[in-house]
Amino acid sequence: MKRKIDGRMIAVMGLLIAMMVVLSQVLGFELQFIKITFTFVPELIMGLLFGPLWTGIGAAVADVIGMMLFPKAAFFIGFTINAFVGGVVYGLYFHKKEVTVLRAFLCTLTNTILISLLLTPLWLSIMYNVPLNSWAIWSPRLIKVAVMLPLETIMLYLVGAALPYRKWVKKFA
Repeated sequence: MKRKIDGRMIAVMGLLIAMMVVLSQVLGFELQFIKITFTFVPELIMGLLFGPLWTGIGAAVADVIGMMLFPKAAFFIGFTINAFVGGVVYGLYFHKKEVTVLRAFLCTLTNTILISLLLTPLWLSIMYNVPLNSWAIWSPRLIKVAVMLPLETIMLYLVGAALPYRKWVKKFA
């Protein structure tokens, strides 16, 4: 079933993309091998409303716009792929579904495994010509996973439980 693009969808997607850019580029914490942001909040909302494909596209657009407006390093397409994959995961877990603790945990775990532990180390290894088994890549990554997995799960659940998603889904269906 194809989703009809209308003015409301474009406006909401634009606001959520702007939120992602601000949360990622302005309010995010970034070092050479690690980045911590709270972009999962607008991604959750995007996933609830628009599904996997549009959430992936929105996340990728937010990544490109963020890099154009606030470049902190050279653009690398791998991180845009990460953004797309992460958006797709949020859409798969939350599109027109209730936000539960289990669903929030599984979504966070899936994103952690796919992005933080598989794709990002590969991209960093390619970008910086560092061996994939280097502790420069893995030590900050493992600490981030240990801290962010429970934190992101709790925040996703709390934000998701507070959202009137049934009302929103009816408006956007």
